[in-house]
Amino acid sequence: MNFERLSISDVILIKPNKIGDDRGYFMETFRQSLFEEQAAKVEFRQDNQSLSADAGTVRGLHFQLEPRAQGKLVRCIAGAIYDVAVDIRVGSPTYGQYVGAELTAQNGHQLWVPAGFAHGFCTLVPATEVSYKVTDYYSAEHDRGLRWNDPAIGVVWPDVARTPVLSKKDTLQPLLADLKESFTYTGPNANS
Repeated sequence: MNFERLSISDVILIKPNKIGDDRGYFMETFRQSLFEEQAAKVEFRQDNQSLSADAGTVRGLHFQLEPRAQGKLVRCIAGAIYDVAVDIRVGSPTYGQYVGAELTAQNGHQLWVPAGFAHGFCTLVPATEVSYKVTDYYSAEHDRGLRWNDPAIGVVWPDVARTPVLSKKDTLQPLLADLKESFTYTGPNANS
């Protein structure tokens, strides 16, 4: 596996090695020891999976507050997504900035999004399934979000999101300027 730190270095794109032949392929998608060495020493507590029927479905930008904050290891198991992480750590030199990566079933890439980041994605094709590991259990009490199209963040979503399919919850999320302080930056790779 190749671990590539993105322009916000706490967010890591993981590219598994595929071994293929005429039968198909094999790839290792997770190895605890390698993940701890290259990304973060965390314990995953829950696996989640979603299906989005339509291309242009936007889910996010979501996060959970402390003490139930979640790091997420995201991968696309059918279809394709544009996956986004927004730095919401107050005091961070990249506060309010985002990084994104295309994750597809074909490329097998994964994105590590540590606690302190809001996460979301846009489906690029119909019938897209996303699977992700999280470092804490879901907690409705701690569940929060940001507006997916906040101009202060300026996510450049794919063209398919021009008329997105959104949940009611995601249309009502606050702007970054209205977000209560949720996380504090403590240095490079502090959340990794």
